[in-house]
Amino acid sequence: VLGLTKIVESWCESQLDYMLSKRIGIDLGTANSLVWLAEKGIVMNEPTVVAVTAEENRVVAVGREAKEMLGRTPGNVTALRPLRDGVIADYTITEAMLSYFIDKVCGRARFFKPEVMVCIPSGVTQVERRAVLDATMSAGAKVAYLIDEPLAAAIGARIPIAQAAGHMIVNIGGGSTESAVISLGG
Repeated sequence: VLGLTKIVESWCESQLDYMLSKRIGIDLGTANSLVWLAEKGIVMNEPTVVAVTAEENRVVAVGREAKEMLGRTPGNVTALRPLRDGVIADYTITEAMLSYFIDKVCGRARFFKPEVMVCIPSGVTQVERRAVLDATMSAGAKVAYLIDEPLAAAIGARIPIAQAAGHMIVNIGGGSTESAVISLGG
């Protein structure tokens, strides 16, 4: 009975955690990043730009505010794009940007960490996949999932991806374009 009680208590805690934690989808693009929140839809559409100080590598601004700084920053601040060709070029800056997105959507004072799904290009290496996963977890996610961008685009377009027929998807982004034929979920 004691073992069953512990299992039930653990299940109730996990169910409560599931109900109270937010589910976020992030499309990290080379030019722009989109943040989707369950039951609300797209809540952020920001340029993928981060402004940091040169000495301390401290984040000064993210998104639109940082984009306005491009080419206009003083010598001690640099505005840069942490992603190139859809993959992470600067890990720490990408982590700071993800943290900014999560904090903006969930609030800084939160009891439950969100579940986050991040879109990645289909041709990335295992090292690049791991970098995105680690950056997302370090940014404050409870659980992080990765999904290939063409597959996410097909699901978003309501294409029946589980069918045995092939469906072609072309995902045109600011820094990369991908085309894929999706059949039987892959």
